[in-house]
Amino acid sequence: MNRNITVAVDAMGGDNAPFEIVKGAVEAVNELGVNIKLVGQEDAVNAELKKYNYDNSKIQVVNATEVITTDEAPTTAIRRKKDSSMVVGLNLVKNNEADAFVSAGSTGAVLTGATVIVGRIKGIERPALGTCLPTIKGFTFLLDSGANVDCKPKYLEQFAKMGSVYVEHVMGVKNPKVGLVNIGAEKEKGNALTKETYELLENSSINFTGNIEPREVPFGEADVIVCDGFVGNTILKFAEGLSMALLKIIKGEITKGIYKFAALALKKPFGSVKSRLDSEEVGGAPFLGLKALVVKAHGSSKAKGIRNAIKQCTIFVENDIVSKIEDNL
Repeated sequence: MNRNITVAVDAMGGDNAPFEIVKGAVEAVNELGVNIKLVGQEDAVNAELKKYNYDNSKIQVVNATEVITTDEAPTTAIRRKKDSSMVVGLNLVKNNEADAFVSAGSTGAVLTGATVIVGRIKGIERPALGTCLPTIKGFTFLLDSGANVDCKPKYLEQFAKMGSVYVEHVMGVKNPKVGLVNIGAEKEKGNALTKETYELLENSSINFTGNIEPREVPFGEADVIVCDGFVGNTILKFAEGLSMALLKIIKGEITKGIYKFAALALKKPFGSVKSRLDSEEVGGAPFLGLKALVVKAHGSSKAKGIRNAIKQCTIFVENDIVSKIEDNL
């Protein structure tokens, strides 16, 4: 682990700020030795830090008096709240005072602020939000998962290339298989967007394996799945809801009647399943295509999710993913 890496963390973003955010940052420091800049209301952040033992030289509190909430219009909030924890944190990255930024705050504000303040890699048409989805083989990387509702074929081609780089160098999958989300496996299926994108991906240097239907995603048929943000966010939200519903149904069935006697024996395997479906195991969704990494953690993230999001950042920076994306374009 490169102990010179510095990650700026929005201490005021998310449902559990600042207590879980600070706890996750301390865990990351103790586990990884990374440097953290906790950005937020100084008194509140320092009050939380007093609860823990850690290397004081590894955590710096950067004061920010304002907070961007989820009910604010993203563009307006980024423009008006210059001293918000989010804007201050993103500016630390822009000014090379931090290598990456993590926030569990408003998704729209994070994406808007990251694009405006950190800026896009030259040649990238649109940055994309990537999300890891659990499969029976491990994980698949979905992008775009909500940043770009309307897309052109060129955008999707770039998403595929960025996703391929990320999965190979951050998740350790050699020559990852890339699939294009569609309503059928045949090349001629789909709308104008998917048909034209298919042609671009077929002629690219990535390991494109063709169209993939959404029902094949949970079986790990592709390591990277590409689509526009509308489709991606729909897949993501449905997958989250379905997994929670299935766990609730199964739990209800095994705790009633004669099956309740087997519930204790099944506690460990079902705990393992729940862990595999837990978004906090991954950490957050990287916003790819920027000059530096910005990770959007889940709004309900607890310490484990923040710690793992920071860990994501360290792997990303150590592997110089920005340069690799530039090279692949």
